[in-house]
Amino acid sequence: MDSYDITSNTILEPRDDMEFESHEAAYSFYKEYAKSMGFGTAKLSSRRSRASKEFIDAKFSCIRYGNKQQSDDAINPRPSPKIGCKASMHVKRRQNGKWFIYSFVKEHNHELLPAQVHFFRSHRNVDPLKNDVRIRRRKNLAAVSKLFNAYQNVDCLETYMRNQHDKGRSLVLDPADSQVLLEYFMQMQEENPKFFYAFDLNEEHRLRNVFWVDAKGMEDYTNFGDVVSFDSTYFTNKYKISLVLFVGVNHHIQPTLLGCALIADETVYTFVWLLQTWFLAMGERAPQVILTDQNSAIKAAVAAVFPETRHCFSLWNVLEMIPRHLEYLSPWHDNFMEKFYKCIYRSWTEEQFEKRWWKLVEKFHLREVQWIQLLYEDRKHWVPTFMRGISFAALSTPSRSESLNSLFDKYVRGETSLREFIEQYRVILEDRYEEEAKADFDAWHETPELKSPSPFEKQMSLVYTHEIFKKFQVEVLGAAACHLKKENEFETTTTYEVKDFEDNQNFMVEWNESKLDIYCSCRSFEYKGYLCRHAIIVLQMSGVFSIPSKYILQRWTNAAKSRHVISERLDEMQSKVRRYNDLCRRAIILGEEGSISQESYSMALSAIQEALKQCASLNISVESNARPITSDVLSVCATEEENQFGNTSKDKVPYPLVVNTNGNSSRADTGRGKGSNVSNTAKKGKATQQLTWNVRTQDGCHQMELSDMRPTQLHNFVQTPLQVLPTMFHNVAPTQFHNVPTTHLLDSRLPR
Repeated sequence: MDSYDITSNTILEPRDDMEFESHEAAYSFYKEYAKSMGFGTAKLSSRRSRASKEFIDAKFSCIRYGNKQQSDDAINPRPSPKIGCKASMHVKRRQNGKWFIYSFVKEHNHELLPAQVHFFRSHRNVDPLKNDVRIRRRKNLAAVSKLFNAYQNVDCLETYMRNQHDKGRSLVLDPADSQVLLEYFMQMQEENPKFFYAFDLNEEHRLRNVFWVDAKGMEDYTNFGDVVSFDSTYFTNKYKISLVLFVGVNHHIQPTLLGCALIADETVYTFVWLLQTWFLAMGERAPQVILTDQNSAIKAAVAAVFPETRHCFSLWNVLEMIPRHLEYLSPWHDNFMEKFYKCIYRSWTEEQFEKRWWKLVEKFHLREVQWIQLLYEDRKHWVPTFMRGISFAALSTPSRSESLNSLFDKYVRGETSLREFIEQYRVILEDRYEEEAKADFDAWHETPELKSPSPFEKQMSLVYTHEIFKKFQVEVLGAAACHLKKENEFETTTTYEVKDFEDNQNFMVEWNESKLDIYCSCRSFEYKGYLCRHAIIVLQMSGVFSIPSKYILQRWTNAAKSRHVISERLDEMQSKVRRYNDLCRRAIILGEEGSISQESYSMALSAIQEALKQCASLNISVESNARPITSDVLSVCATEEENQFGNTSKDKVPYPLVVNTNGNSSRADTGRGKGSNVSNTAKKGKATQQLTWNVRTQDGCHQMELSDMRPTQLHNFVQTPLQVLPTMFHNVAPTQFHNVPTTHLLDSRLPR
């Protein structure tokens, strides 16, 4: 037989009658064969002739050939892909110089991955100009476009694909930190089965990214998930631990920890995996607003995972980057910042901003500065002028020291190790719980002091929590130092100029009496979530003596955690808060009396259960006749009774990750008994491969199968995106994760 030509379109299986010009040609053939089958290759051994010094023998194998050779006392053991696979091809050289196949072992002891084969190191360095690579890239881009339908920019996808080699990176951890982390997660889950964590492993089975969130974080997101800050400060500033945080804010203006993660890099892949995992953990409820650093990879990931969410950059992050990018302006820094602040804070309209921005750029010769160009392109993500109609709930501030995120800085320092942070994590949770419990107790037992006869102050004293009311009270009192002048009137909208003598500044306030819409250029409502003194004086002079309900965010009220949306009628809202506070006080008294003995406890518990049953029945009948509230501002995330991603043919499956949640089996769908296997038949035209999920419950490990997958949404998993978001760890559990099933996401409902 003629020497085998590896340029042939058809990749044949190795046979005894094949010949090759050299051992390199034989290896090239074996690589092409491995590529078509779905496994990586390695040169196992070779031997030269003692006389001629030429190669006479060579053996090539699957990358998982053999067993890991490493002493038990290795200081920093490295994970190995070797799992005892015997697949190999042994070639020898004839007298005529031709090479033949001496032996060939076809069978593997692991799963083959043809869809992800180009992620193996042996298949990465392929000439990008070859037709087959262009075809593969075109197919990949089509798959990614289908998965990330929020992406509109093809260049972004091209960049995403070019960066696929970065996914081989792994977390930089001290020896044994991975095991410590896993043991800590398992301990947390034993204490609370709703604790959620997920691992992302690279193709070498090394830990790449990890995410976790406790049950309190998921509960807080249910009540305060309208605005979320994704804080990557510790990672960006090169802290010892590559930590990123999901931070929210509760009704007492206290930071809430909505999730933590350790990440290996800041690629689009990493951020998409992290945001999607967090999205799943939070019950597939996207925030209304997400705040992040100015980062192109984060921007692309947010657009993919949360296409309907308003993405904004943290104002302090933008402002703190000015000295770094414009260091040469330091002699003129004060003058520049004065003009810059005037441009972004004092521009009432977009036209004013445009005029001042380009004037600033020309004055300081910034037109060629790339960062300034990028700032302008992203202006709708950070400039206050463009933030009308949203609320950041105090999470976006001019400096980090003022931000709620900075409260975590006392727990994390530049040299904090992972072990130290794990210890601090418990302290963080305990401090958060204690501070919120104290604020709740004060709200139930104390009535805020009124400092003026203002109807606005009296109105909100029984509605807002103490912390918000104190801040709002400052605005009410500050209204006395404001003077307004009518600027113009157009149809039902009147514009006023308000002189604030305390700040010695002028502000513009736009008031539409027919719609009860009010907007101030100080943007207090957008950034703080309550009306400012300038708006209050306009309302007062217009004969309106109560805050319009659309400007009372439920998240700032004593009824923030109620699953029922507060009424648009303020008198009903105040009455509800009074009833709520009264019942909370009585419940505390009942708890004290009912806990004295087992008999009193049983009596109190029985009474509570009966009262709850009757109240629920009554409320259902009342709600059936109630008109639905459509106000976006008041519709703050109500508690959902059911999670929606676990239903037979409508299952929503994200891309693969190692995940473990030791949830109670009673949360699973009805009809799925313990220990049973559930299999759905794949529909025609959809992904045909089956995914096996290991669902860990308190009674054991159940196996489930899923075949019916819808390919049109981001969180739905299809066959082709495996090329983009690979799992190279099927059936292989690394030693440091031997207690974690190498699985896809759970079919049972994620913890709330």
